[in-house]
Amino acid sequence: MTLQQLEYIMAVARHGHFGRAADACNVTQPTLSAMIGKLEEEIGAKLFDRNRQPIVPTSVGERVILQAREVLAQADSIKDIVLEEKQSLGGVFRIGILPTIAPYLLPRFFPQLMKKYPNSDIRVREMKTHEIKEALLQGDIDAGILATIEGLEEYEQTHLFYEKYVGYVSREDVLYNKEVIRTSDVAGSRDLWLLDEGHCFRDQMVRFCQMKSSQSSRLAYNLGSMETFMRMVESGKGITFIPELAEMQLSEPQKELVRPFAIPVPTRQLILITNKNFIRKKLLEMVVSEIQASVPKTMLKLGAGQVLV
Repeated sequence: MTLQQLEYIMAVARHGHFGRAADACNVTQPTLSAMIGKLEEEIGAKLFDRNRQPIVPTSVGERVILQAREVLAQADSIKDIVLEEKQSLGGVFRIGILPTIAPYLLPRFFPQLMKKYPNSDIRVREMKTHEIKEALLQGDIDAGILATIEGLEEYEQTHLFYEKYVGYVSREDVLYNKEVIRTSDVAGSRDLWLLDEGHCFRDQMVRFCQMKSSQSSRLAYNLGSMETFMRMVESGKGITFIPELAEMQLSEPQKELVRPFAIPVPTRQLILITNKNFIRKKLLEMVVSEIQASVPKTMLKLGAGQVLV
């Protein structure tokens, strides 16, 4: 039994398909299948039901996979201990990041970080909050960048920065003629573009503006992309909300559509989370430092008139 064989069965369990698992492991499907077959022969049990699609573990396979996950995590910990002792920034560091953060934060720090630390292998995936939490527990990622929410007590949390929300208002909307937006204005809006259920960005703004769920309103629309909402607003339809870093990327004509909130100003806290037994502290400190250096210093502390949502 080898660690490589354990990695292969974990890949099949994750992808539910031998071909996709082989691609993920950068080996041919026959090689992966043969290695798993040898492991099954060694332990005297079938680990997967190959007659089902997607492929699923057998009952004993489920137990073996749980143990394999622990074994691989312990093996990775040995490598991490050595790298941390050497104060090394090498090795793979996998980060999950919210789709409402990634387009605006990553361009600010990631290219510079890669140039500054060329030996670091940092890999980023866009994921929703619940996906980040699950991936951390499963060991699929090492850290997650998200907004503070309830239910993160089991993770180690590191503050990154605070980010205000602003309104993005079409020229044809009545709010375009106002200097600031109040929650009462938003609650009564006829054309409000909201993210789908499951995005904390959406949940925070619905709660802050005391809006009814979009499911009970014919006047709210649900899509999956903040950028799509912005294009809709620019074409002359409705309003949406965007984070502070997104505002910084706007052209001058686009900035004419921005309307700040009246005090209290809705604000989110961005954090980086890891499992509490995470070892690579030096690498983590480097990533946090680069992120904080990439945003205006005013965003590192909660400003007067701002309220967390």
